[in-house]
Amino acid sequence: MTLPDSAKALIRAGALGHLATIAADGRPQVTGVWVAVEGDDLLTAHLNPRLKKLENVRRDPRVTISFEGSEIRPPGLQEYLVVQGRATIEEGGAAALLQELAHVYLGPDVKFPPVDDPPPGVRIRIAVERVGGIGPWAG
Repeated sequence: MTLPDSAKALIRAGALGHLATIAADGRPQVTGVWVAVEGDDLLTAHLNPRLKKLENVRRDPRVTISFEGSEIRPPGLQEYLVVQGRATIEEGGAAALLQELAHVYLGPDVKFPPVDDPPPGVRIRIAVERVGGIGPWAG
């Protein structure tokens, strides 16, 4: 699915993502994440390959990620974006992506991760299957 330009703009402006994965017992697990847009895919970066969210994605790739906007839309609701998709884990590239995203989320002069030799980590790539919420991206 094509991710609407309006949704890409919200994410690229630094809206924090709320990534929901499915735990082994079926409960949702939600984590705040920095998010990049590459083409129509979403990317997140993680230095620790043993995180619960990664375990969840390896077992069940269905994910949902939401973002809160700042505009008030008719009939008086704050805009938000919800993206449902399928996630895959890519080895490496986490440190470089985190540095790129740190400029968006923390400022142009920030070094992140704040260590000289960070581990390669992993990236989660989310292929968008459905877009919803309240805003110009909602059909």
